[in-house]
Amino acid sequence: MAMATTEATTLTALLKEAAAAFPTRRAVAVPGRLELTHAALDALVDAAAARLAADAGVLPGHVVALSFPNTVENGSHGGGAAGSLSPNDPSDVALFLHTSGTTSRPKGVPLKQRNLAASVRNIRSVYRLAETDATVVVLPLFHVHGLLCALLSSLASGASVALPAAGRFSASTFWADMRASGATWYTAVPTIHQIILDRHASRPEAYPALRFIRSCSASLAPAILERLEAAFSAPVLEAYAMTEASHLMTSNPLPEDGPRKPGSVGRAVGQELAVLDEEGRLVAAGSPGEVCVRGDNVTAGYKGNPEANEAAFRELINRGGEKISPIEVDAVLLGLPGVAQAVSFGVPDDKYGEEINCAVIPRDGSALREEEVLAHCRRNLASFKVPKKVFITDDLPKTATGKIQRRIVAQHFVQPTSA
Repeated sequence: MAMATTEATTLTALLKEAAAAFPTRRAVAVPGRLELTHAALDALVDAAAARLAADAGVLPGHVVALSFPNTVENGSHGGGAAGSLSPNDPSDVALFLHTSGTTSRPKGVPLKQRNLAASVRNIRSVYRLAETDATVVVLPLFHVHGLLCALLSSLASGASVALPAAGRFSASTFWADMRASGATWYTAVPTIHQIILDRHASRPEAYPALRFIRSCSASLAPAILERLEAAFSAPVLEAYAMTEASHLMTSNPLPEDGPRKPGSVGRAVGQELAVLDEEGRLVAAGSPGEVCVRGDNVTAGYKGNPEANEAAFRELINRGGEKISPIEVDAVLLGLPGVAQAVSFGVPDDKYGEEINCAVIPRDGSALREEEVLAHCRRNLASFKVPKKVFITDDLPKTATGKIQRRIVAQHFVQPTSA
């Protein structure tokens, strides 16, 4: 049965359309334990909404907090609450998340039904998701990456998702789950890609034929992209996303849809995108600026934070007037064979205002030294971009989604100067 051709403007409607079009196809599975069809999942969502209304007095406009690992109980609540009790309006707030605080303190982001529906349509379109696709969710469902891209976009396409039996990502069971579910793709953050690569290098396993591998939520070094493609015989598509845009903003296309550029975030997907200067003017190609987006997927603003709504944020290190992209420095660091993970960050400096430092985790068996890292940076970076200090460590502070926080890394390694 074909999907409806009219454009649904709510997430609830998109999910209902998929359940009607593909009622008997698998929607959600826990390998070896449980399988739900799209019709069964739709009924479960409606039953959960009715139970919340009847037993807990939840009405439209109320906020319900979920505290679950990646389980069917979590997934069966994906943005459709109260859908069976009253029609959802595109302007209804369906989801409330906090940004992960990579560049500043977390801020509350209310996302409306129209925002989520637009993002799901964009994701489904650029990756050509269909009812024949399947994936394994390796990211927490409280994060917009796992929730919108892996789970909801799959369900709205009539496709299926598998949830790890442990409720979280495990490298030891990943490929077994992928094979069992007939996965055709997966999406993850760079840290997880590196874990999968490292395990495959030491304990190679059979893997299913994949249409593509997707990377998002942090910059993927070109060297890691090349290793992924070589190891798993699938194109790697890097994307650029943020909670404020209901996840997806740009993506490299599938091979049949255009060229992919390692290190690039690709093209805008379903929204307007421009690079502007501090005065809001378009900048010339090749000139630095701030990425700005506009579309139905973008939140109307942060909740209860007018200062953040007015302010502009850019993830750049300002060293004596020279603007340094930490992502560029990260990519160079990750190109050094002895480096497993790396992050660069700004620290206060009396002379330049801000100076660049970095922290690296060596690969197992590597006797990595600070001078070796600096020498590599000098060969591959302009002199003012070379870190002043290198911290060699066995751990880096991360969010619950595996994202490295530059702000917290700086606080962890750099002691405040005495008064």
